[in-house]
Amino acid sequence: MQKTKTPIAPSLSPDAPLPKAWPFEEARKITARMDARASDASEQAPALLETGYGPSGLPHIGTFGEVARTTWVRQAYEALTGRPTRLLAFSDDMDALRKVPTNVPEQEMLAKHLGLPLTRVPDPFGEYDSFAAHNNARLRQFLDSFGFDYEFASATQYYTNGTFDAALRRMLEVHDEVVATIIPTLGPERRATYSPVLPIHPETGQVMQVPIIKVDPDAGTVVWKDEAGKTFETSVLGGHAKMQWKADWAMRWYALGVDYEMSGKDLIDSVKLSSKICRILGKEPPAGLTYELFLDAQGQKISKSKGNGLSVEEWLRYGTPESLAQYMFQQPTRAKRLFFDVIPRATDDYLTLVQKAETQEGPELMANPVWFIHGGTIRPEDTSPVSYTALLNLANVANADKPETLWKFLRRYDPTLSPETHPYVDRLVHCALTYFKEQVYPNKTYRAPTETERKGLEDLADELAKLAPDTAPGDVQDVVFEVGKRYFAKPELRSWFGSLYEVLLGQTEGPRFGIFASLFGLPETVGLIRDALARPVEEPVQD
Repeated sequence: MQKTKTPIAPSLSPDAPLPKAWPFEEARKITARMDARASDASEQAPALLETGYGPSGLPHIGTFGEVARTTWVRQAYEALTGRPTRLLAFSDDMDALRKVPTNVPEQEMLAKHLGLPLTRVPDPFGEYDSFAAHNNARLRQFLDSFGFDYEFASATQYYTNGTFDAALRRMLEVHDEVVATIIPTLGPERRATYSPVLPIHPETGQVMQVPIIKVDPDAGTVVWKDEAGKTFETSVLGGHAKMQWKADWAMRWYALGVDYEMSGKDLIDSVKLSSKICRILGKEPPAGLTYELFLDAQGQKISKSKGNGLSVEEWLRYGTPESLAQYMFQQPTRAKRLFFDVIPRATDDYLTLVQKAETQEGPELMANPVWFIHGGTIRPEDTSPVSYTALLNLANVANADKPETLWKFLRRYDPTLSPETHPYVDRLVHCALTYFKEQVYPNKTYRAPTETERKGLEDLADELAKLAPDTAPGDVQDVVFEVGKRYFAKPELRSWFGSLYEVLLGQTEGPRFGIFASLFGLPETVGLIRDALARPVEEPVQD
């Protein structure tokens, strides 16, 4: 299906400054490429942006990140030029199953199908015609749930329906030159047998990595022998063969005319080689961005086959789609941990940026991540006057196990709030409550106050007890600050605020204490402080 996205109406005049956001820098690369292709931009085909997916394992957040980031580059290009685009989500589902993923059922069954194209491997979940079909469906369901505008493409379909036939014939014409390009990067054993062509064994159906005896560009065939010494002449057309990885990538760029594709840092060398092969075939490789990899809690690269890091479902269990998008947007060229503890910060960063967007316009607004997250239309209803972190702390001190408990405090903080009028806040309430129960509560560790902190907390309880229950959060925060200055010099004042959460809530950080106290209630906060001071300790803690 050919699907061209209707471009966002250009919002930038020719002399306007470029918004200070990385997608616009990437969009300039595409603009330069398209401008060089033809002088009349109105006659050009839409710019084609592509993302790749290897369905050898279940989709993970890194997969989403690549589609989201490419979508934002697409959005920036359309806003910059007013020209149409297409986004192709391409699945390499004709690749062979080389190893069994550890995070799926039916391990023994899958092991019996090693070497077969993923579209010929049975689905270990028993839901689809093949393992690739299962993972492709999971990918599409996820991308659809976020409202991405894309075309899904299957390598198996493109190989078998003839889409790649012309490019495959061209690959045979330059076969020796491609081999000469790849060989210097291989070990001695592989050098002797390398060919970019992987024939499909006509009897076993396996993807064969074997020496190619003869290449016939006119006939579109290759001659090869299997391990038993039997000779075959196989057509490279119609799905009877596929290309090795780097040659396959280059062939795809050449066949489809891809204008932009980003990739991870681990593929830098592959991009260089595939770009050389694309030029050998006769076209310029696409523009692109090299992004850094996501790391799990132990600092290891996340992997579909290992299933480490966060899954898509886990993030959405604890956070909103917007928080995930916010996390993906920031600093794509910097390595980041992708684990549970990043969700509260990403959520609160998003809420802050929505508030900023209300006073921004023009290039300043278009540099705000929420302009990208919401496709150019800011949705102020998708925000909250209360931070995610504050909701977590509220769940903590209230021992909340139901949303209704948190809503009782929220209504007291702001009588206009309700689940019916503020559904986004209600979603945050449910996410924060689940996160607290499963990620915070099991790991809580309270500490006793030092002697100085104890004096400060006693003083703070007395001062808060003097305030009217409806004192504004900012005024409460001023009291907390003034009490802290009585006991801590300016350089150490930061530790005063940290001690409030470590002693009172058993965690290392939280929102502004004035907001928390107003949410929880001033009398309740005074009681919380005095209860904490009354907790027995084995030994006095010295400063």
